[in-house]
Amino acid sequence: MFELAPILTYIAVVIGLFLIPGPAVLLVITRTLQGGRKAGIATGLGIATGDLIHTLCAALGLSAILMTSATAFNVIKTVGACYLIYLGVRAFLARPGATSQKHLPSVTSGQAFLQAVGAEVLNPKTALFFLAFLPQFVHPESGSSLTQFAVLGLIFSALSAVYTSLISIAIRPLSQCFASLSKLRRWEGKIIGTLFMGLGLKIAFQQR
Repeated sequence: MFELAPILTYIAVVIGLFLIPGPAVLLVITRTLQGGRKAGIATGLGIATGDLIHTLCAALGLSAILMTSATAFNVIKTVGACYLIYLGVRAFLARPGATSQKHLPSVTSGQAFLQAVGAEVLNPKTALFFLAFLPQFVHPESGSSLTQFAVLGLIFSALSAVYTSLISIAIRPLSQCFASLSKLRRWEGKIIGTLFMGLGLKIAFQQR
């Protein structure tokens, strides 16, 4: 179906895109600092799952609606932004502990995964990215377009999961250092909440 050279080119381009820090990377770092390595890895897997959903939408042509309908784009953008801002407000308003042993409640791996899926799926910019990017590597003469989309999406999601997992593992020492500073821990909720609200505002003001 695919020749080796185009696949290697695709992988190289995807890795290059990952090296440009974006909201997904910030989300993984934030969750790792908040809930530890498992939560960070779960967040990365959630983002990868959201990417798979976007791949399916692109393959079925559903994402084209976002390209042609300003209303649909704005609705999904607003829902996604509100979701992230909601998570940020919850963290921001969480009561700081009175001692260094009390801190912002960490999220479970399951919560981190589901919230990451929701954040990624509700980001219309991601939908438009897949709609514009994947077709560059799909060639009808090479077989089923749907199958090609699926393979490309699986490769992208697998690389994304590996990349975000490595970030989560690498950021762990910083998380331990962060947790050992009691003064900073009093501001933990404010910092994490601000990061989430910042992500939400970024989506809210992005253009098609």
